[in-house]
Amino acid sequence: MSFCSFVGGEVYKDHFKPGIYVCSKCDYQLFSSRSKYEHSSPWPAFTETIHEDSVSKYKERPGAYKVRCGKCGNGLGHEFVNDGPSKGLSRF
Repeated sequence: MSFCSFVGGEVYKDHFKPGIYVCSKCDYQLFSSRSKYEHSSPWPAFTETIHEDSVSKYKERPGAYKVRCGKCGNGLGHEFVNDGPSKGLSRF
């Protein structure tokens, strides 16, 4: 499964089959379906990455980080601080 950009509808938001999400540009492993959770935004959301360097991120504004593939720099979306299935977890 490739993590893909939002273009009028995110096809992986409600996709919960077991598997690994990879960068759509370089196929680097990003997230496991085991760390995916349901939420109200149009994007798929995860609580953790597969590898320590699966993603890189930089602060874009207070409470929001821009997330990129840790290997090729492909844009993946945002991480929101203190947003997630339990308080204190981040959403990618």
